[in-house]
Amino acid sequence: MSEKAIFAGGCFWCTEAVFQRVKGVSKVRSGFSGGEVKNPAYKEVITQRTGHAETVEVTFDSEVITFQNLLEVFFATHDPTTLNRQGADKGTHYRSAIFYTSDKQKELAENFINVLTKQKVFDDPIVTEVTKFENFYPAEDYHINYFNLNGEQAFCQAVINPKVNKLNTYFKEFVKE
Repeated sequence: MSEKAIFAGGCFWCTEAVFQRVKGVSKVRSGFSGGEVKNPAYKEVITQRTGHAETVEVTFDSEVITFQNLLEVFFATHDPTTLNRQGADKGTHYRSAIFYTSDKQKELAENFINVLTKQKVFDDPIVTEVTKFENFYPAEDYHINYFNLNGEQAFCQAVINPKVNKLNTYFKEFVKE
């Protein structure tokens, strides 16, 4: 059964590259969610005046990979404890967020955050927001499939490749063949 999950884990190039490699995921689109401005351009979003986060819309087959599995990958491949930043990238558009599309997704996300907190998986508190999904606006074409098209660039090697390697190392059962 086809479902959608919407995640913001900092730079959407990173999050896109990870989820493109997950078994059961048929499509990943980079874009923007969580803000007030309709159809924002990247240049608007980075001003931090639109309220949007860099987001990926993940279309997946829930009979192959569950939303719970996607949450596991999401929390393992970005830092959910830094408010409005990922590494050197700073700003509200780099925040950690889950935009749930159903009450079940909300419940799973909140429960998983509680489990991670109780197990003290992270040294600092998780700041990932869990917010009702309202809109997704696709990013401009030059952001789409970024890592696959530009993998040799220094940014891709230094920032994205380690996240993909983490997926390949710790979630082998979820990786596409």
